[in-house]
Amino acid sequence: MFKGSFTALITPFKGGQVDDKAFERLVEWQIEEGTHGLVPVGTTGECPTLSHEEHKHVVELCVKVARKRVPVIAGAGSNSTAEAIDFSRHAKKAGADAVLHVTGYYNKPTQEGLYQHFKAISDAVDLPIFLYNVPVRTIVDISVATMARCAKLENVVGVKDATANVARVTLQRLACGNDFIQLSGEDSTVLGFMAHGGMGCISVTSNVAPRLCADFQNACLKGDWKKARELQDRLMPLHENLFCESNPSPVKYAASRLGLCSAELRLPLVPISEDSKRKVDAALKEVGLASLAKAAE
Repeated sequence: MFKGSFTALITPFKGGQVDDKAFERLVEWQIEEGTHGLVPVGTTGECPTLSHEEHKHVVELCVKVARKRVPVIAGAGSNSTAEAIDFSRHAKKAGADAVLHVTGYYNKPTQEGLYQHFKAISDAVDLPIFLYNVPVRTIVDISVATMARCAKLENVVGVKDATANVARVTLQRLACGNDFIQLSGEDSTVLGFMAHGGMGCISVTSNVAPRLCADFQNACLKGDWKKARELQDRLMPLHENLFCESNPSPVKYAASRLGLCSAELRLPLVPISEDSKRKVDAALKEVGLASLAKAAE
């Protein structure tokens, strides 16, 4: 179930509120374009600025629109273990297929603290759990040894690895076993990640290029590395320029250019600069999405 191209969904806003209709259209389009799975209310979904009610609403909306056609991994992470458990229980009740849990950002827990955090969630909720290792944002890195401990927990099934260190895939596979599902959280290095034994990617780029990202993952999973490399080369301008400023500001601008939703964000995130807009526009053109952008104007 958990392999291929998973989209780290943006959360569209309109007039300061969650734009339900735009979100529903986005989910439907993703599935039509071949996306293998959906991840609402993660980093790209601006979860830090969503209220608890909004967070839960977006999960419910995603599950409702997906209608079990593709799996939904609901963002449920928090630096409060009690809050993470509450989000997880809600995700299970809403019908999500799994949950995604980040490390204790700002708290800076020890490796033992990380293990106890994930153990408490696993003990409390009977739902597949993906750990989310993104030290560039959280400062805290889940060590390979801690990952191996967590892999033995009843409900922990895999990791979203955003370390951009492809060697970690092999190290974690050897430590956690071949059944431990490793999904990349970093678009630019995903080709190497897959070659090391990854099973997919939770992608930012697939918000605007779902078909190409799904085709790339299909090629990797089939072992067609020539096609995979060609698709990665084609997608690289987007992989790079969608991070020219803090995510998800650039990808929201790109989505607005494709007519998917507005580019609206919530503070402290702000719209990208004119120079960054030019970079994103050029990337859309280079990848072959300029015609969609023109049609949306």
